[in-house]
Amino acid sequence: MWFYLVISVVLFFLIRWFLERQTVENLKEKYVFITGCDSGFGKEIAWQLDLQGMRVLAGCFTQKGAQELERVMSDRLKTTILDVTSTESVAMATEWVKGHVGNKGLWGLINNAGVVHPAAPNEWLTKNDFAKVLDVNLLGLIDVTLHMLPLVKKAKGRVVNVASILGRLAFYGGGYCPSKYGVEAFSDCLRRELRPFGVKIAIVEPGYFRTGMTGVQENLNNLEQIWTNVSQETKDSYGQTYFDNYCKMFKEALVTQCSTELYLVADCMDHAVTSKHPRTRYSGGWDAQFFYIPLSYLPTVLADLVLTWSWPKSVRAA
Repeated sequence: MWFYLVISVVLFFLIRWFLERQTVENLKEKYVFITGCDSGFGKEIAWQLDLQGMRVLAGCFTQKGAQELERVMSDRLKTTILDVTSTESVAMATEWVKGHVGNKGLWGLINNAGVVHPAAPNEWLTKNDFAKVLDVNLLGLIDVTLHMLPLVKKAKGRVVNVASILGRLAFYGGGYCPSKYGVEAFSDCLRRELRPFGVKIAIVEPGYFRTGMTGVQENLNNLEQIWTNVSQETKDSYGQTYFDNYCKMFKEALVTQCSTELYLVADCMDHAVTSKHPRTRYSGGWDAQFFYIPLSYLPTVLADLVLTWSWPKSVRAA
């Protein structure tokens, strides 16, 4: 019995390996629109696809980001300013994309734009703090997708949504985890709905990487600002020592756990766009593949113990 099981598993991975190596034809004639290209994963995948000769249409939040991208990329790459929280901006970007792709349609839509702040223990935050993150990471992603879908359907292309391991395993206060869980749910529904149209949906779940969202000083400043605005009652229940230890733990995690190899995530996006047989989910980074994703399958009580054993203790919990 075990022999046949092992053979079946080996055959499965061999067949998957063979299928995933097959690439889409005429890639140099296909258009890909990417959000959040000012820095980080967006800039990395824009560079990677441009290097392959694809026609990259890059959405940048700032004029400075757009100019820097155009300076280092080929003449094929075009940029536009995009604020995913503004439906007017999204509509203008959609018309701009239409003007470039014409009757070919849009082969790839990569929803990469995202923010993390405000982020802190949930009790320290307000409804507006959550809304700021959800507006970009989830509602902005949905708005861009709904506007661009007719173009993607015309090309029978792909939508690649950047979620996170924090969309599989939540242990981070604020709107980031709920937004990424939302991205997972939206993507799963979309994949099933658009299957009859020949459109493929892929989810990329990065682990911890050194990007603009994981800057040490920026995150510590964010925590300081939030703690300043927390009610005295809440501060008393946690204690100053808790806050100090929380900042220390947070800083240590950002310094020691963030990978600088952004290409690991860009490679996932690349494969989702260029392979004839893309995966439905990609785990970006070694920590995602070998720690966080496996941990998400453990019984909840065990996952809780692993994730919180080193967390600081509050005054009332001590």
